[in-house]
Amino acid sequence: MSNRNNIFFFYHPRIEGKNIEHLKSLAEQNDLHVVTEPENASIIVSVGGDGTFLQAVRQTGFRQDFIYTGIANDGQVGLYCDFSVERFDEMIEAIKNKKIEVRRFPAIKARVDGEKAFYCLNEVSLRSSIIKTIVINVNIDGEHFETFRGDGMIVSTPTGSTAYSKSVQGAVMDPLLSGFQVSEVASLNNNSYRTLGSSFILSKDRKLRLEVIQDGNDYPIISLDNEAWPVQRIHHVDIEMDETVVKTVKMKNNTFWNRVQRTFL
Repeated sequence: MSNRNNIFFFYHPRIEGKNIEHLKSLAEQNDLHVVTEPENASIIVSVGGDGTFLQAVRQTGFRQDFIYTGIANDGQVGLYCDFSVERFDEMIEAIKNKKIEVRRFPAIKARVDGEKAFYCLNEVSLRSSIIKTIVINVNIDGEHFETFRGDGMIVSTPTGSTAYSKSVQGAVMDPLLSGFQVSEVASLNNNSYRTLGSSFILSKDRKLRLEVIQDGNDYPIISLDNEAWPVQRIHHVDIEMDETVVKTVKMKNNTFWNRVQRTFL
């Protein structure tokens, strides 16, 4: 079990060293022990932006015994970054005075062709990598729902609904909802081909299978959060939710909807 006062800083090498050293110094001054290996920590602090936060969670394996927190390095807090480098001392003060809460963001689990499962905090997307539509049979709980033809499909978590999914007119989901959203990317709808034509939301107890029809588009790209993987001849992707969550620190007066308002309105 990791010491609850151990803290690990995750950041991109391009970030100025003086910023990181300042954060480490502040942490040590406030009885937090900075460690060099994430497995020895109980608190993971990502320094960068929302993309860095996603990488921190992924590269540390969606650990359930960690608390993750994001610090924006450019002064602009994001949907996962509640704090900024300049205000890190406020975060420490809030922790000491118990002015924070722990929130739990649900993750989705994707399994390609029955192999190793991958977790995602934002979304899984399956897209064509060539100038040709991708054809996908969409199955819900083992039953065929529709046959999609277009550029691809996105399956997002509630927090991921503000990212790629939103850019294709998906709904913004409250993270207190237990479910995931399926959105189309440039679907074909005409007299020959027909899809639902809108995003739809599935309960966390549903099981979704995206079955790629092998019609010459043999090199689709599957993206897991902000990482893309070209995989030859994907046959199907199974997506579901389990009890895996990402625990993060938040200020009591900074809700998900506060951050949505700040980001988009």
